[in-house]
Amino acid sequence: MTADYALTLWNAARSHLDLFGMLGLSLGFAAGMMPRRFWILLTSAACSACFGLHYLYLGAQTGMAMCAIAVLQSLVSARFIGPASRAGWVAPLFVTSSLVAACLTLATWEGWASACAGAGTLLATAARLQAGSQTMRRLFLCASSFWAGHNLIVGSVFGLTCDLLTISGLTIAFLRARERRAGAAAPDAALSL
Repeated sequence: MTADYALTLWNAARSHLDLFGMLGLSLGFAAGMMPRRFWILLTSAACSACFGLHYLYLGAQTGMAMCAIAVLQSLVSARFIGPASRAGWVAPLFVTSSLVAACLTLATWEGWASACAGAGTLLATAARLQAGSQTMRRLFLCASSFWAGHNLIVGSVFGLTCDLLTISGLTIAFLRARERRAGAAAPDAALSL
């Protein structure tokens, strides 16, 4: 009886799971544009949750598994990693979750799609361990490039569009921060002359 009920719910919800792809797309772009590390990570966690459900719909098992790990890591990173400190248990948790990601990549192996999702997850893991938002953005930029490969292979229009928008958003935010630093350094340089 429970299995029949679950199957009925699944069939009813299945046709709407692409809504999660659309929502994930929006959140992915927004994450790259967020001004603070905390908001980048929270928005990224919400994006990963949406794409996990989207990949479930597509049958992309490795992508779905990597998204679950991304949600966990993003939430832990947002709460327990900061410019001044990092909880001592965070590094072992990230090492363990990276090993789980590698095992899940192998367990759900689907060729190049899995390789891209696994590489993207490992780069995103490194990004989440960063205390500074600029270094985090650089690593997320590399991770998004691998996820673009995954999404191209599995046929996720939402995922590929999200990756292209995320890459654009991260690049804009990165350049904007560089301009601010250059603008702040210019008056100091003028004073030293």
